[in-house]
Amino acid sequence: MRGAPDGGEGRDAGLGTQWWSRRFLGIVESFADAERLRRGHACAREGAVSDLRVAPYEVTAKVRGDAPEPYGVALGIDAIDDAGWRAAERELSSRAVFRARLLTGELPPEIEWVFAELGLALFPGSASELHLMCDCADWGDPCEHAAAVLYALAEAFDDDPFLVLEWNGRGRDRLLAALRRDAGPGAGPDPFEMDGEPLTAAGFWTPPSGLAGLRERPPAPPVPPGFVLRVAAPPPVRVRRRDLADVLAPAYEALADDPSPE
Repeated sequence: MRGAPDGGEGRDAGLGTQWWSRRFLGIVESFADAERLRRGHACAREGAVSDLRVAPYEVTAKVRGDAPEPYGVALGIDAIDDAGWRAAERELSSRAVFRARLLTGELPPEIEWVFAELGLALFPGSASELHLMCDCADWGDPCEHAAAVLYALAEAFDDDPFLVLEWNGRGRDRLLAALRRDAGPGAGPDPFEMDGEPLTAAGFWTPPSGLAGLRERPPAPPVPPGFVLRVAAPPPVRVRRRDLADVLAPAYEALADDPSPE
C-alpha cells in the first residue's frame, strides 16, 4: 500500500507548517509505504531521533530502536553540481524580488520554478532519487528508522528553510555571498546591510524645521506601466500560447493612459 499515512491527517499539527516542508513530505508520502511511514512518524513523535545533521547531499541521524545502541541513518540525494549552482545563483541574483527575499531569510515558493527552468530540482522526485541507509536489519524502503528521520528532517526544514539548500549543496552564507557578488555594482547598495555607525536616539524627537524643505524636494519619478510584470517571477501560465505577462502588458498600459475620474 502506498500513500500518505492517514492521507496526511495523522501528522502533528505543527509539522509541515511551511510550504517547503509540506512539499518535501508530500513527495515522500507519494511513493513510500504508508504503514512504514506511520510507524516512523510515531517514532519521531516519541523523540527517538537525535544528532540530526544536515550536510551537502547527505543527512545523518541516530534513532533509538530495540537494539542497545541507536541505529545510524543516512539520507542521500543526487547532487546539484557546481555548474548547476552557479547558473542558479546567477539567475536568482538577476531577479530583484528573489534576491531581496532570500537576503531576508525567506524561501519563496517560486524558487522551484527557477531551478526547474535550469533542469534542476530542490526535492527528490521519486524513490530512486532518495537514497535511504540504516544499519538495522530491516530491508524495507524505508525502514521505520529512516522514516522517522524523514519526519524529523521536515521539522528541521520548518525551523530553517536554508537547510533545504544546504542539503542540495549550498549553505546559507555561501549562497547569500554569491547573490551579493553576482548582483554587481549596478544593483546599488544592499538594503539589508547596516553600516558601522551605531544607532542612537539623538535627534529622534527633534521637531521638524518646517514644510518648506519638503516642498522643495523633486517629485519621485513615476513607476512605468507594467513594472510589476518586469520584476516579479513570471507565473507558469500561457494564454493562447503567449506568456501571461505579455497578455497583461497592454492592460497595464491602458490603465496608465486612462486616469480614474475625480
